[in-house]
Amino acid sequence: MKHDPIALQADPIDAALATGLKDLWFPICPSGFVQSTPLSLRRLGYKIVLWRGADGQVHALEDHCPHRGAPLSLGVNLGDRLACAYHGVQVRCDGTVTRVPGSPGCKLEGSRAARMFHTAERNGAVFVFNATDPSLASPPALELPEQLSSPEWSSFLCYTEWGCDYRYVIDNVMDPMHGAYLHKQSHSMSEGDMTAEFQIRELPKGFSFEKKGQRDVNFDWTEWMDTGIHLMRLEIPYPKTGGPGGSFSIIGSYTPIGPRTAGVFHWRCRKVSGWQRDTWRFLYKNRLEQRHWQVLEQDRVAVEHMEPDANQREHLYAHDMGIVRLRRHLRKLAQQQLERQASA
Repeated sequence: MKHDPIALQADPIDAALATGLKDLWFPICPSGFVQSTPLSLRRLGYKIVLWRGADGQVHALEDHCPHRGAPLSLGVNLGDRLACAYHGVQVRCDGTVTRVPGSPGCKLEGSRAARMFHTAERNGAVFVFNATDPSLASPPALELPEQLSSPEWSSFLCYTEWGCDYRYVIDNVMDPMHGAYLHKQSHSMSEGDMTAEFQIRELPKGFSFEKKGQRDVNFDWTEWMDTGIHLMRLEIPYPKTGGPGGSFSIIGSYTPIGPRTAGVFHWRCRKVSGWQRDTWRFLYKNRLEQRHWQVLEQDRVAVEHMEPDANQREHLYAHDMGIVRLRRHLRKLAQQQLERQASA
């Protein structure tokens, strides 16, 4: 039976998932996107304005002046605040209106009338905390895995945008079997069985979905983790010609931009130090990066050409246990979010 898009939109759990779960960190853009000139981006169901203060720190507000709704991104950067271009209303980075030049002393002055977003900047990306409560004083720390937090590791950020629901990107990564088919011509994934049995292994902060009896041959397993940010991890085995560091670790995180647009973040990591770090980084930029983009492009083309309701008309089998498990878990988290909001 063909999926009814109206019914899907009426599902509150799906609606909560479509714009990103609350009280989690999400990457929203590469660091280089944000300069002193205010930048407007649609993410997580909001239009967000980002800018750097005089100290270089990234600030973020909803791109909506609390006076009349004009985009704050059209305004002037005053360091820790923006002055709206429409009437000069000044809004500080914590959402407080500090000055209304056209009517000094009015009730709008001093009010915390704009939605603010806590930010963090790590590993070449800007992250925001998608808080339920816009007045949250302090978010939990952004906790990243060792591949992105240990000095023993070196990484490169790969950012792109796909024309699909961000959950399709998650499904793609939680599907190790497609590597043996879609990427069979790849320099790093030409090996491995074309058939496989899978198992789910529970982990302290998530789970791993992996092929039985096959390791370090192809794209053999995927790990999903929740550390206050939802991340996915996988490894690609590499020959010695790929440089030092052994298998190539990839950390992924995916952010909703709109109903059919996703922000796709992949950090490509290797555990290397000293001269090996320099060698690996040189090889990556001069030989390996282009090949990795080619693999990612194969995924993008396949997923973008799926119909918007493709995941409502599926015939799943054993290879899809990881996808089913993760979808159920995310729906459970969305249900819990709705219950917390109702009780509040």
